Amino acid sequence: MGAATEESSLLESENNVTARQAYEGADVSASRAYHESKLGRNVESSSEAHQTEGGLLKPIIFGGLDGILTSFAIVAGSAGGNLSPNVVLVLGFSNIFADALSMGVGEFLSSKANNEWILSERERENWEMENFPEGEIAEMIDIYKERGGMTHEDAELCIKTMAKYKDFFVDMMMTQELELQVPEANHVQESFREGVVMFLSFATFGALPLLGYVIIPILYPNLGESELFASACIVTGIVLFFMGVIKSKFCAKDWIMCGVETLLLGGACATVAYTLGQLIDSLIEGDGDVVDL
Repeated sequence: MGAATEESSLLESENNVTARQAYEGADVSASRAYHESKLGRNVESSSEAHQTEGGLLKPIIFGGLDGILTSFAIVAGSAGGNLSPNVVLVLGFSNIFADALSMGVGEFLSSKANNEWILSERERENWEMENFPEGEIAEMIDIYKERGGMTHEDAELCIKTMAKYKDFFVDMMMTQELELQVPEANHVQESFREGVVMFLSFATFGALPLLGYVIIPILYPNLGESELFASACIVTGIVLFFMGVIKSKFCAKDWIMCGVETLLLGGACATVAYTLGQLIDSLIEGDGDVVDL
């Protein structure tokens, strides 16, 4: 049983790749072969898999990018302000942990609150469907006429047929009328998982620019602060490009362009932080007599 399930999953995965490649290459014959292959399988496995939000891609990419940019901004600002490596480490790790915890909790609470609001809207739509179905049906008919360009007769036929199945029809109203996707029953667990992934992604990627300040001095104790900062720049650049490449797999864009785009945006943030660090340091040095007081 397990082997059959695994084989079915592998076939499904291969077909999904074929479907994506057929779309990107405008290969009609490959797309036709993919859909025809599903007709030979049972109903449970015949639903086509589409990319929605990439699953946990959002918290991984968003948390990772935010973490590494926040960390590198601290490193760049500290380097621009001529702060010692010890100060960079203290500022960096303390901020990364605090920000990662804040981001994880914020992701969990915001996702949970949004899902609860959507469910409350569904309860309202369900109540309206029970007490005034004619009005809800009329609204959906108008939507299908306006958005789908249907005639009144066709729209009425479609809507009245779907209205026979109450739960399905309410979900359709949520999607078509309110443009909201009803969350799954285990949405709280999913929100919690997203929060944990956000925390781990932020902390993991955020620590990368700082690790050079810990590992490299152990291996090469004679290196100066400029070399340490250069190593942080190299590590950060590689990771930013790599994350852009990963993002390209889910948005059907060229991987080189996505990598370069992410790298340039991250570099711009670091340049601003470094410049501000230099500016503030020069202002403090210019007012040295005030600081000495």
